[in-house]
Amino acid sequence: MKKTIGLLVVLLSLTSCIKKPVEGVRVVDVAAYEAQLKEPNVQLIDVRTPAEYAEGHIENSKNINITGEDFDQQVASLDKSKPVMLYCKSGMRSAKASLRLKELGFENITDLEGGFGSWKSANKPIEE
Repeated sequence: MKKTIGLLVVLLSLTSCIKKPVEGVRVVDVAAYEAQLKEPNVQLIDVRTPAEYAEGHIENSKNINITGEDFDQQVASLDKSKPVMLYCKSGMRSAKASLRLKELGFENITDLEGGFGSWKSANKPIEE
């Protein structure tokens, strides 16, 4: 019985770490993300830390750190009527950023599945 309860506790703690989809946010693979980047008026946002951004990022992206105290102030400069495309290292922080943008009234949000790691793994161009 104790083993069953212990296993249940472990399983529940693991599922709490799984990224949950945000309603109204498109989570797309690298190919779809790259295609959407070619559309007009896209606002491409890297939500990683400035140090991570400096190590490499997707061309034409703007760094707005989701863990920074001024995140809300910085996203206030974005146009809510234009598409916003987000990415982070693996997809967890961009999911958090997506939720915050929805709360702030943004409606057209796309998140890169697997984050910058999947972009690099697909050998897509990066700026350093």
